[in-house]
Amino acid sequence: MTIGFKHKPGEEEGRVAPVYSSAYGNVMEFLLVFVPRQGYIVIPVIIDLNIIVFGLMIISGVNALLPDSENLLAWGANFRGITLEGEWWRLITSCFLHIGIFHLLMNMYALYYIGLLLEPYLGTGRIIAAYLLTGITASMTSLWWNDHTISAGASGAIFGMYGVFLSMLTSDLVEKSDRKSLFTSIAVFVGYNILYGMKGGIDNAAHIGGLLCGVAIGFAYFPSLRKHKAPWLKYLTIALLTLVTISASAVVYRQLPNDIGKYDALMKEFTALEEKALGLYNMPKDTPKEQLLSAITENGLPGWKESIRIVSAADKLDLPDDLHERNKKILWYCDLRIKSYELIYKSINEETEQYTHAIGYYDRQIEAVIAELNGKEGY
Repeated sequence: MTIGFKHKPGEEEGRVAPVYSSAYGNVMEFLLVFVPRQGYIVIPVIIDLNIIVFGLMIISGVNALLPDSENLLAWGANFRGITLEGEWWRLITSCFLHIGIFHLLMNMYALYYIGLLLEPYLGTGRIIAAYLLTGITASMTSLWWNDHTISAGASGAIFGMYGVFLSMLTSDLVEKSDRKSLFTSIAVFVGYNILYGMKGGIDNAAHIGGLLCGVAIGFAYFPSLRKHKAPWLKYLTIALLTLVTISASAVVYRQLPNDIGKYDALMKEFTALEEKALGLYNMPKDTPKEQLLSAITENGLPGWKESIRIVSAADKLDLPDDLHERNKKILWYCDLRIKSYELIYKSINEETEQYTHAIGYYDRQIEAVIAELNGKEGY
């Protein structure tokens, strides 16, 4: 497919890449998708990187059809609770990570199509900047809109590429005879995918953020695309766009609330207190009575009471319903521990077995709560 981009003869960035005829054969034409060549360098490299990352995931044991949340996060997916805790690089790595083989194939096809249209005209520098900047913007939009969603995929940046192209179609940079048909096909693609994303399970925020950023970048490219003899204007435009995007992203990054991150930090405190309080059960059988009682009064009971305070504070955060339910069970677990420790203290202090039955009752309830919590990813 050729496009009626206007350009001056002999200028590198105005040259449209040749379209290979079917004479090369279907196999050869397919392989050329992944091979950089003049006028089409960046997009095949990006496609190859996405495929390599996915291949490494599969080799490491990740499910090819539906990777689980733990694996996606381990490979660099975007998630507010982690990204906002200093792991800003996930804004970029998530653009090269996919949630299954079908997700990868659909995105790479869409990227190839728009890349083949755009890269020969924009050139290497502009296409790299457009992909990365729209990808970062899409990731930031996802963080801003989604509190508890794990996001991954190149689709935000791909929508950005389509946004760049849509802005081009509003100008005389594209031959008038080609504008209507191209605009219709691109608009249908974008509109359908955004409407489809409203069904749920799709990060539409990233799509829309990438698209709008792409439209803005496309308009920003107009002056340098019209003035081919002023290469400094191209580099100045890219530098300014990068500065604006990174600065705006940094501001949003610092201002976004991160209750999930706060929750994780509080639960780490709880885990440390729990481990210390449970130290009673690790003491030798011949431990002197005074030491056992001290362990209960200095580490055990204060630890469980402080744990209740921490979990209660965590439960006031803006969390998903399942975490609030989990917190209730943890609070019940701590309360059972306090009752058990109080009876253990009496049993040791009074040197009697009369509390054994009651202690056993609380221990069985504790085991039941632990089993229930472990059934929901533990605590």
